[in-house]
This record gives sequence, structure tokens and C-alpha cells, in this order.
Amino acid sequence: MARFQGLDFYNIDDLLTEEERAIRDTVRTWVDDNVMPIIEQHARAGTFPTHLPERMGEMGFLGANLQGYGCPGLSNIAYGLICQELERGDSGIRSFASVQGSLVMYPIHAFGTEEQKERWLPALASGKAIGCFGLTEPDHGSNPSGMVTRAEDRGDHYLLNGAKMWITNGTLADVAVVWAKLDGVIRGFLVERGMEGFSAPEMHGKHSLRASVTSELVFDNVKLPKGNLLPGVKGLRGPFSCLNNARYGIAWGAMGSAMACYDAARRYAIEREQFGKPIASYQLVQNKLAWMLREITKGQLLAWRLGRMKDDGTLFHEQVSLAKMNNVDVALQIARVARDVHGANGILDEYPVMRHMANLESVYTYEGTHDIHNLILGRWITGIQAFH
Repeated sequence: MARFQGLDFYNIDDLLTEEERAIRDTVRTWVDDNVMPIIEQHARAGTFPTHLPERMGEMGFLGANLQGYGCPGLSNIAYGLICQELERGDSGIRSFASVQGSLVMYPIHAFGTEEQKERWLPALASGKAIGCFGLTEPDHGSNPSGMVTRAEDRGDHYLLNGAKMWITNGTLADVAVVWAKLDGVIRGFLVERGMEGFSAPEMHGKHSLRASVTSELVFDNVKLPKGNLLPGVKGLRGPFSCLNNARYGIAWGAMGSAMACYDAARRYAIEREQFGKPIASYQLVQNKLAWMLREITKGQLLAWRLGRMKDDGTLFHEQVSLAKMNNVDVALQIARVARDVHGANGILDEYPVMRHMANLESVYTYEGTHDIHNLILGRWITGIQAFH
């Protein structure tokens, strides 16, 4: 099969630096060589390719936009392009990198002590250590302020009790960034694999993100050293700043899934014949392909502009909400239309569209549901909080 070429109808390549284009092309080739040959097998089996994290670390994909401590220090545009290409392979692969970089490495980098940074960031950047992020709870998803996980100050240590749910990488993780209430205030803690009372059972039975590890985190009187508190932040500003970084990457990643589905549909329509000619010659099919082209192009421009503002320091979080919400929404619609173009063949894992469609159902929900992002924008427009 020919190498993936991408889609660039509005010459967005001209808006990228030479380094950003080179990084994008390098990741694209890496995904072709390392992800595409194995991803359907792992999705079918419901397993994560555990040999990839260290390879991703060697390539500089983990914590790519962070500075120092073994991190590459790339632009946010370059980081977005990495997410785009990884998700073109599979949402689960991009989710691994997003959690590792934006939800684990970023809070340690931004809010941790020098000792915490020196201990964890080089290991996480290399992929030799794996991290996870514990915010969502079984009864508190869109309302994290209602969390019931608690830490108590016991003098020479903290005592942690509670549970987290839907945690990417949880069972694999060497360290978990866990958000819990300490004296009624949300604080971040580093919980390490092997601590007594800490377990991370894997969740099974998923129809989505099957090539990704999703776990519960359970804390039963876990004794945390005082040095495992992230001292640099209090309240929801901590986890929300992490989520904004992750949502930024998702806005790019979703375009990778969308391009994969568009590319598959275009190739299939040209090759598949019905009534004596390729189905690409029919107006209805051309209309579907033109619509995909339109929505991908708009999503690419949104992601690019968001990245430039992030690099300039002018971005605000409602802009991230709009891009995450829009790009995942259109990517999911594109996956469904691409499945339609493939007809019955679209449900086979010989083609990537059904896998992307199922994955995007999760991406549509996590890091803030579609509806919650609409309400965030509604609050910005009206000044009125609708979800309290």
C-alpha cells in the first residue's frame, strides 16, 4: 500500500517552519513503520503495544513541548503535529503520549519540586517510566470539584483514600499524578507503583480505545511521604491547566483520525466499482468526499491558529474548548461517512475507519464532554454559568 500523504488543501505547510514540517514527516514515517503493521492486531486483542513507549521516547514524542530535564523543548505546533500523526495511527497511541506529556510530565514540570523533576521527568521523557493522571472518579466526571478522594495530614506523611476511574495507562504506570482534597482544597500528589494500599486494576470489555490500557485507581490508606505533594498549585487550576494542554493535543490528534478516514474513503471510492464504473464517479460519493475535505481543512486551520497563539502566550482556555469540541465532532462524523462510503466492507478491520469511529466515541467524551465544552463557550458568551 502507498505511503500516507496527508491532506493539505489550503497549503498549511507554508505556515509551518522547516523544522515543524520535518518533525511531522518524521512522525508520519514512524507511524507507518511502527504502528500501522500492528495496530489492528492489538485493537482486535484489546492490548496496548507495550514495546512502543521507549521507542516513542527515543524519538522525542513524550513531553515534546516541555523544556529541560531530557525533554525536547519543541514548539507547540510541532507537538500538535506529533499528536496528529500518532492519532492517524490510533487514538490509543496518541492518548498514551498525551497522558504522559500533558497530564503527567506537565504538572511535575510546572508544579513540582526540583527533586521531583529530576527524578521523574527524564525517565518519563525516555519512556522508561510510564505515568497516569487521576482526576475522574466513579461518581464525578464532568464535576471534578465534587471528588471524594481525600488526603489527610498525619504529621510525617499523608494518608490517601478514594478511587479514580477511566484512567489511561493506569495499570502500566510507575507514577500517578492524583488529585485529592487536603483540608477541603484540591491538591496534587505523586503516588508510586508498589505503595501499600495502591492498586490499579485494568478495565475490560471496551468497544473503544481497545489498543489502550484503561484502569481504575484504588487508594486504601496509602501512606504518602510529604515529598510526594506537588507544592506549586492549589485548587482546580492545577488539573484544569493539565487538561487544557491535553485538549490542545486532541484538537490536532482528531484531525489525524479524520485524515486517515478520508484517505481510506478516497482510495476505496476510486478502486471500488459498481454499475460498471468506480463509485468515485457518482455525485453522491463525490459530495461526501468534498464535505470531508472541507471539514478537515477548517479543523487544520483551527488547530494551526490555536498552536500559534499557544506559542505566543495569547491563548485562553475557551479557545481550546472550541477547537477540541469542533475537531473531534467533525472527525467522528467523517469516520461515519467514510464507513458509509466503504459500504459493508467498512465494518472490517481490513480498513481503519470502524476502529477510528469507535475510538472517537471516547475522544468525544473524555477531556471534557462535547456538551460541557459547549457550556464553557456559553459562559464566555453570556457571562452566565450554566452547569452549577
